[in-house]
Amino acid sequence: MEAPDFWNNQEKAQKLITDNNALKEKRDSFLSLQKSYQNEATAVELLREEPDPELQKEVETDLKKLQGQFHNYELDLLLSGKYDGHNALLEIHPGAGGTEAMDWGNMLLRMYHHYADSAGFKFEVNDYEPGEEAGLKSASVRVVGKNAYGMLKSENGVHRLVRISPFDSAKRRHTSFASVEVIPEVDDSIKVDINPKDLRIDVYRSSGAGGQHINKTSSAVRITHLPTGIVTTSQAQRSQLQNRQTAMNELRAKLFHLEEEKKRKQKQALKGNQKEIGWGSQIRSYVFHPYNLVKDLRTGYETSDINGVMDGKLQPFIYAYLQWLLSKKNPE
Repeated sequence: MEAPDFWNNQEKAQKLITDNNALKEKRDSFLSLQKSYQNEATAVELLREEPDPELQKEVETDLKKLQGQFHNYELDLLLSGKYDGHNALLEIHPGAGGTEAMDWGNMLLRMYHHYADSAGFKFEVNDYEPGEEAGLKSASVRVVGKNAYGMLKSENGVHRLVRISPFDSAKRRHTSFASVEVIPEVDDSIKVDINPKDLRIDVYRSSGAGGQHINKTSSAVRITHLPTGIVTTSQAQRSQLQNRQTAMNELRAKLFHLEEEKKRKQKQALKGNQKEIGWGSQIRSYVFHPYNLVKDLRTGYETSDINGVMDGKLQPFIYAYLQWLLSKKNPE
């Protein structure tokens, strides 16, 4: 950074500064934790030699706080994937099952909104297509914040719900599925070449619960990338220009992710690697009846606190997934 020609390439220089700051923050956090640990170890030793109820209470409080700090530091180390620090683009698509599946999709959208709030992330609904009777046909969301993609990549896959359907007059048990797709948002440092001739851009009138600024003008935008068939839409912004920019940003991320999938030589590309939204393809099951249980089928982590999970208590599942990834030596 002290080299005379450091700023000759501003883009490269800025990336180096960002990377350096991240490493410095990680190092400083470690040194701070190390010092706190040594202080607490000394305090515990003093208590062993000379018990003191007041000091013991203080030490117990400090140790609990330190334990939380260690957990957060470990989490930061687990988030070492190339794009973990990026914002996340999340889509929800109900499977077969009509109103029941669409309602399940809406429940998942609510769950992620609550999780984002609790994690301090910004939750922006770019596109929302409501179901005929209830729920949603599809939803596209941008989650903004440090490590948003790293945290939410665990949610990519098919989610299965078992419950007594509120839409069934006979009160029978139903099984529903919804697909959740999560990809990292790309920033300006990542180049994605898009030929304008490859795009079909349609404008239409905004509608549905997802748009905060719904109006009577044709401000919603749909962009179709003809060579790949990828479609992105946005209707939540105030103007057609803003919606077009949002849809283009999402398209750039999807095309970039498509190329990353090809580079990693996975079985299929971005759209092809999605399994059928049904039996045998789920990553997590949510059982409301005949018992309460949420279980991740990859990590084995489970909990009976189904209401807590639906209110956004996803951190234990995310942590278990990151640990599982580490054990597989397959960081994403």
